[in-house]
Amino acid sequence: MSRHYALDFHGTTLWLLPEKAIYWPEQRALLIADAHFGKAAAYRRLGQPVPHGTTANNLAVLDTLLARHDCQQLIFLGDFLHAPGSQGPATLAALQQWRDRHPTLAITLIRGNHDHRAGDPPATLRFAVVAEPWVLGPFALQHEPAAHGVLPVLAGHVHPVYRLHGKGRQSLRLPCFMFGGAISLLPAFGAFTGGHAVRPDRNDNIYVIGDGQVWPIATGR
Repeated sequence: MSRHYALDFHGTTLWLLPEKAIYWPEQRALLIADAHFGKAAAYRRLGQPVPHGTTANNLAVLDTLLARHDCQQLIFLGDFLHAPGSQGPATLAALQQWRDRHPTLAITLIRGNHDHRAGDPPATLRFAVVAEPWVLGPFALQHEPAAHGVLPVLAGHVHPVYRLHGKGRQSLRLPCFMFGGAISLLPAFGAFTGGHAVRPDRNDNIYVIGDGQVWPIATGR
């Protein structure tokens, strides 16, 4: 069983999950950023030798999370599909089969930059597709990490990772959550997404993911 980190933040509790997602008990909601479904398929269409099975793996993780947590809604913080080439028959069929397993789940997609290029999910997936910001509880839910001006932001887009340093030249890059200040970041959920090393300031807290758990990091700032 994976181990989450319960974070009290702006008057509510968020469970930071090692599957690179957030469960929000108060809203019975699962938050996912940057799934990038169909990215590998889009790259293969360009002749790149990239791995197969990433869509199936991502959907299997989603199934596990939905079975483990009491979810009434699933919220994607942008970049559900990667590119126009992601809307291939195999990818769409897998997504439809997954949706058919969860017919009563309310799903919202907050459009991200890749969604604007890839196009909205097919109507048969029954997503509510909205523009950012989408306000829920005390937060502005967004794809882009831009300050809201009034509400704290939960965002994606950056694919944050944090570098842990060992002895000598040893180091390890791990996906992370970054919380604090006006903008907080979720890691990229997709298995084929890469990452961008973040540099927290004094108002930020880092929670890294590894070995099936989430734990806070003392950044020394």
